[in-house]
Amino acid sequence: MTAPDPKADLHRYLQSARDALLWKLDGLSEYEVRRPRTPTGTNLLGLVKHVAGVELGYLGDTFGRPSGEPLPWLAEGAEPNADMWATAEESRDDVVGLYRRAWAHADATIEALALETVGRVPWWPGDRNEVTLHHAVVRVIADTQRHAGHADIIRELADGAVGLNRGNDSMAQGDSEWWEEYRGRLERVAREAGRGAE
Repeated sequence: MTAPDPKADLHRYLQSARDALLWKLDGLSEYEVRRPRTPTGTNLLGLVKHVAGVELGYLGDTFGRPSGEPLPWLAEGAEPNADMWATAEESRDDVVGLYRRAWAHADATIEALALETVGRVPWWPGDRNEVTLHHAVVRVIADTQRHAGHADIIRELADGAVGLNRGNDSMAQGDSEWWEEYRGRLERVAREAGRGAE
């Protein structure tokens, strides 16, 4: 057994979440990566744009390491939720490129600082804005995994593609007929339970 390496463990889970999120864009049209799929407008490219800002904030600005990346959605007077969708002028390559630069910047912070290093989250109230790097990395992992889960569902709605990552769908084995029967069975159970609760 090798000696524990908390930084390496954290980074591995962070990178896994990053990769999963970006993988959900593969093979989709510009329309499909931007298409709002929920009543609140959740879309794949917006999720990527959002998590890029999260990394730059928590694993950059919080530790006095600003990236220099312009983030107009954080500017005074910016439209609410502007980090949750890409404008027509922002290409997929622009947003993905920003996210990859955010990774590099965040990774440099993780590499340079001890996990016990204390930073200050600029957008939190001043009396409770201190966090350790360890806390900030865990927060970013949790946020990225949460949005990767959103992306799983959005992608399945777009074209039926599912899975944990390329080469590992982590799904029960079954053909389309099996899945249709499975879903039908769940629908029947839900209706039965709903009637029993009335």
